Amino acid sequence: MCGRMALTLPHDAMVQLFGAAPANDLPDSPSYNICPTQAVGVVTSDGGQRRYRPMRWGLVPHWYKTPTDGPLLINARAETIAEKPAFRSAVRERRCLVPISGFYEWTKDARDNRLPWYIHPKDGGALVLAGIWQDWQRGDESLTTLAIVTCAAGAGLDHIHHREPVSLAPDDWAKWLGEEGKGAAPLMQAAPKDRFEAYRVDPAVNSNRAQGPDLIEPLDDGGE
Repeated sequence: MCGRMALTLPHDAMVQLFGAAPANDLPDSPSYNICPTQAVGVVTSDGGQRRYRPMRWGLVPHWYKTPTDGPLLINARAETIAEKPAFRSAVRERRCLVPISGFYEWTKDARDNRLPWYIHPKDGGALVLAGIWQDWQRGDESLTTLAIVTCAAGAGLDHIHHREPVSLAPDDWAKWLGEEGKGAAPLMQAAPKDRFEAYRVDPAVNSNRAQGPDLIEPLDDGGE
């Protein structure tokens, strides 16, 4: 699962990393607590021309009469993505890269308290997630929305949660974007065991209003 994210790297760095043309209306960066329904910077490709552009997190299927006409689809399961009506067209035709710095996951203690963890690449670089996107329009209202692809958690993260977002190595970015033809399905798998560092962070991040670099600092007494 992926329910909150952080991007601490500047948009200029993302533009350079992907060789993409930037949009003018990118969301604020850094952002230490990106929540569903907020804008996220993503990379798309049209005929090999890459764009770095904002999308609303939470895919809205084209048949929704309003953006809240059904469940908020922030994640798409890799195992069923090609079958689900909300996702099957997008995974064939509209895949995107979602560069972030890290994401949050939660465990619970004996008293049922939610304990947040921050998970990020050990090398400190960008974490590039696999996404799918969809345009939605009703009357004068239009949205471009996305969902993060998830898979069963690998050995590096399964002690925290049974799902993890699909993350892509640089050699796989072009394949996921459709720049190298078909064959992206094998990319939807767990990350290598040694890719991530995970540690407990302050429960302040449990509030979707919380912001600031303190959210991603390790707790003195927690995590690994």
